[in-house]
Amino acid sequence: MKTLVAAALALLFFATACPVPAQEQSALVQKRTVPLPGVKGRFDHFAIDATNHRLFIAALGNNSLEVIDVNAGQHLQSIPGMSKPTGVLYLADLNQVLVANGSDGTLKFLNGTTFNLERNLTGFDDADNLRLDPRSKLAWLGFGDGAFAVVDVASGKTSGTTKLSRHPESFQLEQDGARLFVNIPDARQVAVVDREKRSVVVTWPMQKFHANFPMALDEPGHRVFVGCRSPARLVVLDSATGSSIAEVPISGDTDDLFFDAARKRIYLSCGEGFIDVVAQRGADHYELKEKIPTRSGARTSYYSAALNQFYVGVPARGNQPAELRIFQVGN
Repeated sequence: MKTLVAAALALLFFATACPVPAQEQSALVQKRTVPLPGVKGRFDHFAIDATNHRLFIAALGNNSLEVIDVNAGQHLQSIPGMSKPTGVLYLADLNQVLVANGSDGTLKFLNGTTFNLERNLTGFDDADNLRLDPRSKLAWLGFGDGAFAVVDVASGKTSGTTKLSRHPESFQLEQDGARLFVNIPDARQVAVVDREKRSVVVTWPMQKFHANFPMALDEPGHRVFVGCRSPARLVVLDSATGSSIAEVPISGDTDDLFFDAARKRIYLSCGEGFIDVVAQRGADHYELKEKIPTRSGARTSYYSAALNQFYVGVPARGNQPAELRIFQVGN
């Protein structure tokens, strides 16, 4: 009897001294769901006005630009008149929203308050991703069978083009250098562009993993993150040489990925119905830490470091309406 009592006391002491660790907090905690009534079809790229807490969504299938107040969790406005909108860029200095339209090849400059059309550039067939070079104040727009248009946003005029081998998908600009990295899935390569010379300086073949659409950049760590769909992998490249550093299996049909530099994490929105969270354990070491369920087709997203939030566009499917899911980024 004394033996049984002693054993029970020992177990009680062990349980008290060594408690079972609490479940680790999710990297992304859903805080709000914003219904998008009447919005049909798939989404494309997003842009943020962090000062006024506004998110702009290119509703490609709906031919509209959707405006969301992410602080209040409110759908503010649906702006019609787009033509398969793809790339979106908010210019805080000019209070303008630029929208690239893939169907009619236009780049529309909208007033950032009234959303009235202020300027309409044409000639960008299959217009797609859009990024601002903060140093030069030039916008880079991927379009056509393989080209970048370089647009002076202050004057609203095109200042030149850069030829590519095939149509460009996601691309990233160095902040402390002059290079631009771009996915060209139809050519099965990543191209490196010198923004000052406006020409391709080198191409890196994607030999094992194809359909390379989304991309992010860890500039201080000299790493380029490439999301591939065939097969589904996150591929990590050395930004100096293009050599493959790591390969991480991910969920299928990824279309957006973002690098959280503060937490050393990569967030990938995947159309299979998950957000994948990959931890960076060092420049050469990466591991899949979490798969957060969303909905089939929810493959477009945006990460705001300024607001510490992650947004996922969920398209309408069957009797389920479109919505935006807002996640708080956890430590």
